[in-house]
Amino acid sequence: MEKIVEQGLLYDFYGELLTEHQKRVYEDVVLNDMSLSEIAQEQGISRQGVHDLIRRCDKALQSYESRLHLVERFKEVKRTVEQIEQVSTEEPVRQLAAKILEQL
Repeated sequence: MEKIVEQGLLYDFYGELLTEHQKRVYEDVVLNDMSLSEIAQEQGISRQGVHDLIRRCDKALQSYESRLHLVERFKEVKRTVEQIEQVSTEEPVRQLAAKILEQL
């Protein structure tokens, strides 16, 4: 399950850098939970072709993250705001932290 969440985050941050075909197939696997066989049939390619495409997309998205660290920064900001919300005794601060978390 954690891998799917990580793939979703990477896609949210860097998905626009993939080609339209890559995005369609990657979304089907990660977001729509379709099987490789279903996607292969829908796209008119082999199951192995879908598998290879997903691996290339994963590699590309990981490469973007290793250079830019946007997901890492996002997670750190989220953890920090959650900590602020937990330790603050002032209601306005807690409300602001909650609002920030909603927007993330």
